Amino acid sequence: MRTRAGRYTGIGVGMVALIAAVATALSMFLTAAPRASAAVLTEVTSFGANPGGLRMYLYVPDRVASRPGVLVAMHGCNGWAPGFHQGTEFASLADRYGFIVIYPQANKSVNGMSNCFDVWSSEALRHGGGSDPVSIVSMTNYVLQRYNGDPQRVFATGFSSGAMETINLLATYPDVFKAGAPFAGVPFGCLGPAGCGDKTPQQWGDLVRNAYPGYTGPRPRLMAWHGTADSVLPYTMLQEEVDQWTNVHGLSQTPTSTDSPQSGWTRRVFGSGQVEAYTITGAGHDLPRTGMAAHAIRFFGLDAGSPTATPTVTPGDGAGQIRGVGSGRCLDVPNAATADGTPVQLWDCHGQSNQQWTVTPAGEIRVYGNKCLDAGGNGNGARIQIYSCWGGDNQKWRLNSDGTITGVQSGLCLDAVGQGTANGTRLQLWSCGGGAGQRWTRT
Repeated sequence: MRTRAGRYTGIGVGMVALIAAVATALSMFLTAAPRASAAVLTEVTSFGANPGGLRMYLYVPDRVASRPGVLVAMHGCNGWAPGFHQGTEFASLADRYGFIVIYPQANKSVNGMSNCFDVWSSEALRHGGGSDPVSIVSMTNYVLQRYNGDPQRVFATGFSSGAMETINLLATYPDVFKAGAPFAGVPFGCLGPAGCGDKTPQQWGDLVRNAYPGYTGPRPRLMAWHGTADSVLPYTMLQEEVDQWTNVHGLSQTPTSTDSPQSGWTRRVFGSGQVEAYTITGAGHDLPRTGMAAHAIRFFGLDAGSPTATPTVTPGDGAGQIRGVGSGRCLDVPNAATADGTPVQLWDCHGQSNQQWTVTPAGEIRVYGNKCLDAGGNGNGARIQIYSCWGGDNQKWRLNSDGTITGVQSGLCLDAVGQGTANGTRLQLWSCGGGAGQRWTRT
């Protein structure tokens, strides 16, 4: 089957094509300078169910957070977990922010290549089916239990075959992985029976939904990267990933914003940040390049370090400001209005009464003493407003250790619309992803 660019990318040709560039790309992952930290990569030999027969390598920084996030980082075909550890920046970022990195070692051979992750078998393409995804989930559960990890901050990333497995995990285990950042990958199901040919967003999205029939929880966020000069996996694959995951999230394929974080990079943001796509002009099959990992870590929200490092919002603290981690601005009632239905916004912190919020033992977040933070619905995009307190579940909130605030009625997070940080940005409910626009501190 052909892509929009007219190139064959089915399992046979697509996987064979990886051979040409993998050796070059791998050199980047094998020649990095030694790390200064005393922490070392360690193999874990017994971590639970392992139907894929994978090996598990683990990097725990010297100063791990008290409730650490967990990142699964995966190499490409013909690659090695220790090489990916040494040649990428994820471990150095773990040193800085206190999260833990799992480096699985793949072992599948296909079309003359070795050490590939399974993203094509019927077992790998469904929830609970077996093969590599189950092994990786076992690794993740081991770390969560052994290191008191935060199950709300579990993420995946990888290059090439590892990028494919990243998306595979998001599709088959959306209950485990909250977001992923594939570097030079393909959409879920591309190397399975469905093939990589051009599909509608609905068809791509159905592949994800069918991977875990009956699942109704929030879907993971996606930050996909691809180079325009990738001669192994066509650049057109990036748009197919966008089509798939915007459809999964029920979003338009038209970006809500487009910018250039640095020269040669184009970022498209869809919805309020559920999907981001990075086009790297002139880049081949050699991602991630220097500096890219930091953007992925920021997208995951792992750059906040330990959730206990900053004062999160807790009941019984008395009145105070609630400040957005991403914006530095405060939860604010415009113009100190008191009318029911007044929408809440972000605004420069000034400490006046319209920014003084009291968290009650009942789970209410009150302003002025008698007005409650109120969700005007229970789905994505529902606006946040003030309303006379009446005890409904749409006025009750759970205050989580990672700084997120979730509605009791909806299970969705208090979110800055469009990842906005400017004065006047409205608040809404949205699927929890752990990004900076969904994390709050008490000041």
